[in-house]
Amino acid sequence: MSQGPELIITEKDNAARRIADILSGGSATADREQGVNVYQWGGKRCIGLSGHVVAVDFPEEYSDWRDVEPIELVDAPIEKNPTKQNIVTTLKKLARRARRVIIATDYDREGELIGKEAYELVRGVNESTPIDRVRFSSITEESVKTAFADPDELDFNLAAAGEARQVIDLVWGAALTRYLSLSAGQLGNDFISVGRVQGPTLKLIVDRERDIEAFDPEDYWELFVDLTPTDEPIEDDTDETTPTFEAQYFYHADDGTEAERVTEESTATAVFDTLNSASVAHVDSVKRRTRTDEPPAPFNTTQFISAAGSIGYAAQRAMDIAEDLYTAGYITYPRTDNTVYPDDLDPRELVEALTHGAQFGSDARDVLDQETLSPTTGDEETTDHPPIHPTDELPTASELDDDKWEVYELIVRHFLATVSQPATWEHLRVVATVDDTCLVKSNGRRLLNPGYHAVYPYSNATESVVPDVEQGETLALIDASMEAKQTQPPRRYGQSRLIETMESMGIGTKSSRHNVVQKLYNRGYIESNPPRPTQLARAVVEAAEEFAELIVSEEMTAQLESDMQAIAEGEETLESVTSESRAMLTAVFEELLNTDADIGDHLRRSMKADKTVGPCPECGGNLVTRKSQAGSHFIGCDSYPDCEYTLPLPSTGKPHILETTCEDHELQQIKMLAGKRSFVHGCPLCEAEAADEQADRVIGACPECHAHADGELAIKRLRSGSRLVGCTRYPDCEYSLPLPRQGDIEVADEICDEHTLPTLRIIERNEETAKRNTEQENDDDVWELGCPICNYREYQSEQTDGSTLESVHGIGEKTAEKLKNAGVDTVAALKSAEANTLADRVDGVSVDRLRKWQSSADWSGLMVRRLSQLPDRTLFTQNEREWATRGRSLSLRIFTDLLDPPRVKSKGDMINGFSSPSALSPRPQERP
Repeated sequence: MSQGPELIITEKDNAARRIADILSGGSATADREQGVNVYQWGGKRCIGLSGHVVAVDFPEEYSDWRDVEPIELVDAPIEKNPTKQNIVTTLKKLARRARRVIIATDYDREGELIGKEAYELVRGVNESTPIDRVRFSSITEESVKTAFADPDELDFNLAAAGEARQVIDLVWGAALTRYLSLSAGQLGNDFISVGRVQGPTLKLIVDRERDIEAFDPEDYWELFVDLTPTDEPIEDDTDETTPTFEAQYFYHADDGTEAERVTEESTATAVFDTLNSASVAHVDSVKRRTRTDEPPAPFNTTQFISAAGSIGYAAQRAMDIAEDLYTAGYITYPRTDNTVYPDDLDPRELVEALTHGAQFGSDARDVLDQETLSPTTGDEETTDHPPIHPTDELPTASELDDDKWEVYELIVRHFLATVSQPATWEHLRVVATVDDTCLVKSNGRRLLNPGYHAVYPYSNATESVVPDVEQGETLALIDASMEAKQTQPPRRYGQSRLIETMESMGIGTKSSRHNVVQKLYNRGYIESNPPRPTQLARAVVEAAEEFAELIVSEEMTAQLESDMQAIAEGEETLESVTSESRAMLTAVFEELLNTDADIGDHLRRSMKADKTVGPCPECGGNLVTRKSQAGSHFIGCDSYPDCEYTLPLPSTGKPHILETTCEDHELQQIKMLAGKRSFVHGCPLCEAEAADEQADRVIGACPECHAHADGELAIKRLRSGSRLVGCTRYPDCEYSLPLPRQGDIEVADEICDEHTLPTLRIIERNEETAKRNTEQENDDDVWELGCPICNYREYQSEQTDGSTLESVHGIGEKTAEKLKNAGVDTVAALKSAEANTLADRVDGVSVDRLRKWQSSADWSGLMVRRLSQLPDRTLFTQNEREWATRGRSLSLRIFTDLLDPPRVKSKGDMINGFSSPSALSPRPQERP
């Protein structure tokens, strides 16, 4: 047996850091080996993986899409290859001399598989060292020390279930993705992705959209009256509120039930005339009852996602935040089906711990004052993890960003609610008769005892007060109204509701469902929120239904999920389940034989429909969104080259076609998707015509040509929607300066002493303020832009050295702040950081994105310096202060041009992504 250090292996670096800190009593130090943190203290070492560090894949000879038929992948061999070579190498190095290895990955199917992968890597270099497994549901001092004091063995059955999912998803996804992509001729980055769980989930969304479109609304009418006790005086000249309440007309249907909807307009009108002409109503009955409102059941993953969705968090984002809170030790493991707290959880002890937090202390003390503290229970009880709840390690609000704190507060308050008393409501139902023929009713409710509502503001505790009237009493009828309505189609699934439906149908797992939904967004199958299917999504579902229904069958994927659970319980083997899955996929391909052309045509038509904006005003063809060879988006006619009509689009973001259609041009409106900077561009032809019609607003002399040609600077609006300050002698003089896209431009009276130009300010109108009384204080946002030349030079100076994090393309102010909080405050620090480790420490930033930033950081500073050295002549940009960002996103070819000054005529000629000088022409013609 080796006499080297004891080695602890965790799933991620941040978990390794925390566990090392707990076990070492805070004395652990970190060394870097090949960019990997290794925490050490005494005779122990601790290393964090980065999730899966090896992956299943096909051998290299199967990688060529054109040489390998998709059906060949069904029975192709599977191999495992390292995906994080530096972590694998470091792990093997530490394992060679380890006297003992402890695997401390997450305790679920995926975590057990990651642990097995680590086990195999260790055994590859050390056949004799003991390997133990520890499991915990929260990374707190008590849980971690308890787990390490009582180690167990790796659960190979559970790991095999995770591996079966990997293999099945690889085979299904790769084979079907290749088949559909090749059939449609859709290769490269725009390939058509489909998978074992994606297919049935997509069909759920498409089926709901079909139901919405097929829905035939029916007209109906509802009638209401306002009532008040007659013994209360009604005085028009007093400010005192009359105690009125609303009652609704109803009648008894043929089946004896109460109905409020009147389906015949003539009947509704007759009832309204009766109600409107009456002055009193007589109380027939008054019924009071007390109802108990039970607190919610403990959070499992699905219910947590649903609750987080109600406060504005998408499923993926909610789970990412929960993972971070878990790793930091503030909550229990967030992937769980359990809705019953375990016996070893002492709720009173945990509530007592919460009293020490300033934010929840008062509410926690109120809960402790209850005579009994009995947690609620849900329908599902498992033994792996408890329901999601806070631990006794409390953060302060300053230790978490706003999003994390909001989600953490949700989890804390939900736990407090589950151990609180039920609420008590008093319900009052009043039925009255109008004109001896019409029945009206009013239902009120009053909160007698708030119970759990006192600590859980996310629940509905709205009261509806009805005056305390008595049977036989006469009420004054103040007003009557009739509302014409229509029945509504079923609502689209929200993300949380979709995940709940997936769970009820056995589609996916608690760990994968939110990832599946996010993949559908990423691949362009769904858009908006709630999710709406694109034409491509419809095409894939329709093709599957017609040619191979198993692709979108929930029964099939639910059966495979059940089989994988059977592997975990030792009732099935990995080999038997994967063989059954391959047989299913073979059956799918048997149905797909000889349908390539039909499927391909169907998919191509649908993808074109997703890009169609409307009719071409010149030839009657279809205008579609396109992408030029330089990477910029524009709108062009699909009859090209016979018709060369085009319309420009902003260079910021990716175009997304909205459902709203322009009444003047019959073109659908465009939204430019650019993350948090997304904006609605509107009708592209309206934008172009508005730019053509808007006169230039002269503000001063052009510093480039005024002396010899009397050129003037003017505020201009481009056909793409952008704005700039440019010379009126364009194209003879190409001098220009950028302006923000949004907000009103106001020319102030102050004049810049250096450039003799007026200062500018940008006013972003607050819509809510505009609706208020004009005498109220204005809340519009005002940006003092100043002299446009001075402003441009100031920003140019700030960016020239390329040393700030914001100088790297893709890093904004908020992201830079996150990086700084993680200890990376300069570009040099970013370039030297280990991407895997840093990704674990920075919320919402992936390893791939960090590596892109690191590669661009190597040359972004040089490029900005070169830009600043070029003449200030042609800088047409699309968004506020974005010229440098556009410059940093240039292709390598364009950058090569930049480093070769003789080939550069002007910045406008050089920089693709800026509006070129031709953007000022009446109708720029840009072809792919």
